[in-house]
Amino acid sequence: MYSSSIFEGNLYDFSDKEPQRAPIGVFDSGVGGLTVLRQIYRQLPNESIIYFGDTARLPYGIRSQAEILQFVREILGWMQQQQVKMVVMACNTSSALALEIVRQEFNIPILGVILPGAKAAVQQGKRIGVIATPATAKSNAYKQAILEIDPEVQVWQVGCPEFVPLIEQNRIHDPYTTEVARSYLEPLLQQEIDTLVYGCTHYPHLAPVLRSLLPSHVKLIDPAVHVTAACDQDLALLGLTNTHPPLPTRFVVSGCPQQFAQSAVQWLGHTPMVEVVDLNNTVVSQFS
Repeated sequence: MYSSSIFEGNLYDFSDKEPQRAPIGVFDSGVGGLTVLRQIYRQLPNESIIYFGDTARLPYGIRSQAEILQFVREILGWMQQQQVKMVVMACNTSSALALEIVRQEFNIPILGVILPGAKAAVQQGKRIGVIATPATAKSNAYKQAILEIDPEVQVWQVGCPEFVPLIEQNRIHDPYTTEVARSYLEPLLQQEIDTLVYGCTHYPHLAPVLRSLLPSHVKLIDPAVHVTAACDQDLALLGLTNTHPPLPTRFVVSGCPQQFAQSAVQWLGHTPMVEVVDLNNTVVSQFS
């Protein structure tokens, strides 16, 4: 799988006769959603993808619901212009604060990461910890979803404001990041959790750090794995599964393309070609 920003002719112009060949839209505030993208590559290798990173406005986790809702509406409007057949909201903050609202406003299937993650967590443990952005933790979205599935489990949440900036700055192996992670995990370890949910799609990038600080019996839940499985099921139900070879993945950001490309290379295994879009004016430029 590779990426390109050179789209000539009608490469992404899909007629109503071939909706299966339309791409899936995936968006996040930055590189966090690449954890979802990697799962789509693994589980849905025939699907074409447009990945949007709202890097000009990250981190989302410290913003208000009104701001998040505005951002999500703008991104979804742009995604519709790109003729996507489905959108995966690869952002827990957006899923927590905007998903149910925009589902009523847009005539396109939209999947969030919280419910699939909650279902997987309940299947694994009874004492569940959730690490998330402050906005996601404050929303109680994971706790509510988990307790609706199984009222007998116990759930503890911790807001982790420093994680996303550290990941976006490629500071995962910085000793400071380990100390920050230790402080965030401490209250959860005091509760003797048996399961930990990545309540932000950025956080699987921290897996080596978190694993080194957690007891070996604590299970890690990556909602990216489970939202992709849900995506697979929904595509089949809607008759939208693509059986043709995929088109090149298209990477688009609202901020600095060079910074995104440099951050993304370690997760993709290559340097992606990245487009820049101004969501207010839909002006696109290219960087490679």
